[in-house]
Amino acid sequence: MMESFGEHGWGMGLGMGWWWIIGLFLLVLVIWLIIRTANRNPQRSKSESPLDILKSRYARGEIDKEEYEQRKSDLL
Repeated sequence: MMESFGEHGWGMGLGMGWWWIIGLFLLVLVIWLIIRTANRNPQRSKSESPLDILKSRYARGEIDKEEYEQRKSDLL
């Protein structure tokens, strides 16, 4: 009776069909991780305007109000 299912039996014939799905899933996972890591790049801060950087420095307390106002007037 085993001969009617081929020489490998049920296990090999049915199990092999899932490997391409697992491989595809792993490929998509790797691509997603690469994209996610690339989006965490600190180069985003370069897109901030000088005025935004000045406001952030003032908000963090790195510069006082007088220096903030002076530099703001220099920028504008």
